[in-house]
Amino acid sequence: MKTPEMIQVDKLKTFENHPYKVEENEEMEMLTQSIKENGILSPLIVRPIENSEYEIISGHRRLFASKRAGLTEVPAFVYEMDRDKATIALVDSNLHREHLLPSEKAFAYKMKVEAMNRQGERTDLTSSQVGKRLNTYEVIAEESGESRNQIHRYIRLTNLLPELLKFVDEGQISFTPAVELSYLNDIEQRDLLQAMELNDCTPSISQAVRMKKLSQQGSLDDDKNE
Repeated sequence: MKTPEMIQVDKLKTFENHPYKVEENEEMEMLTQSIKENGILSPLIVRPIENSEYEIISGHRRLFASKRAGLTEVPAFVYEMDRDKATIALVDSNLHREHLLPSEKAFAYKMKVEAMNRQGERTDLTSSQVGKRLNTYEVIAEESGESRNQIHRYIRLTNLLPELLKFVDEGQISFTPAVELSYLNDIEQRDLLQAMELNDCTPSISQAVRMKKLSQQGSLDDDKNE
């Protein structure tokens, strides 16, 4: 059985571009207090990188709370793995958390799909790109318990501007309209943000579907000016 190592907190680096938010809220306060009283009950999972440092795969919130609690070192399981394997492990270790924002799931699924596709490119050079993509979605669907179509819909959200995606996270734009709006280009999304601010409202599903259709026809600007 693998034994955790004690690692100095200044040797631990966040996973580059990881999608999970670490926020100072009531849950973080409770985690910090628990660590003060009991220490870290579940060691972090990390991988060694250059300069004798480690990249966190699982435990970003625990590390943040540990720093708040004044700890200078934390227990961690150290695993040797390449970037793609680490990405998949990062996503899998967080996807079943109780409270995940739509943006967190969206970028997590995207990261996992891209990592698995890169692995496929290295191990099966005879597969077509489409074949690999479909197989990847099917594997992730089976592992996550969500349909392949739903995973694709989540990944669509990564095409939204950050300002619009924030509305989705805050529940001001529902998931289904957000997926439709993700087909608008950046200029069209900027125009939508201005219209939302001007009218103090967010688009309904029927409005979002109409905007997507007009955008694909290249006539959304014409409709806006009518």
